[in-house]
Amino acid sequence: MGEIVEGLLYASPRPSVGHLHVASRLGALLVQPFDWARGGPGGWWFLDEPEIHLGPNVVVPDLAAWRRERVPDPPDPETPWLSLAPDWVCEVLTPSTRSTDRVRKLPLYHRSDVRHAWLIDPLRCSLEVYRSGNRGWDRVGLHEGPVVIREEPFEAVPLDLGLLWLPRRGVTGPKGDAATPP
Repeated sequence: MGEIVEGLLYASPRPSVGHLHVASRLGALLVQPFDWARGGPGGWWFLDEPEIHLGPNVVVPDLAAWRRERVPDPPDPETPWLSLAPDWVCEVLTPSTRSTDRVRKLPLYHRSDVRHAWLIDPLRCSLEVYRSGNRGWDRVGLHEGPVVIREEPFEAVPLDLGLLWLPRRGVTGPKGDAATPP
């Protein structure tokens, strides 16, 4: 996958299984209550790995969502990319993308008026939650392990982070079953 940020091309290998697992699970947990309005307030639409053109920059966040009050409908199904910044992005950090996601893409998202950003680290089993502030991103949450949270902009529904993490190989719990990640 390639992205262009501030005139530089960043090429990344296809994501690992852990990365894909976390992104897929998070999307599944958020789409039901916030896109389909099943057990939640609705009001959003989501895309996995959308290509987004922000001026001369081309980014592909792992997940992105737009508020329906601002963008009532997704674009035409034949549209290959979007040029309207999402209201929320989520980047799943990997050793090869961690620096680009934090140092290059987060500032670009802020300048492009993305209101909320989440960074998930599947190796550390952590979620960082950011809100756009006047001078940059304000970190409003940091969660680790199998905790149940309510975080903006999706605080209307509890989110069980334990459902995101893959069990660690070779780690067993007290009864010999696969242990829950830390």
